[in-house]
Amino acid sequence: MAHHENKYCQRCNTIFECKMGSITLCQCANVELNKDEWEYINLKYDDCLCTNCLNVLKSEYQNVKHQQSLKKILGIYYKKNNGNI
Repeated sequence: MAHHENKYCQRCNTIFECKMGSITLCQCANVELNKDEWEYINLKYDDCLCTNCLNVLKSEYQNVKHQQSLKKILGIYYKKNNGNI
């Protein structure tokens, strides 16, 4: 029998149904994360998150990576403007 439980998102405290026993049916299965995105989230949280928060953190990670790329490209000019281009 599949194990489902109500959980609270560790980030926003929203309640959702975790379907760990049927992981392909779980709400988190709808969010595709690459290895780097997963590691970024895993460093901040150690329990399940709602789909909305997973998507927000995925975008946050992509923004961080983008800022790092800009910093490499712009070098000293990036620092002078504090990242504001």
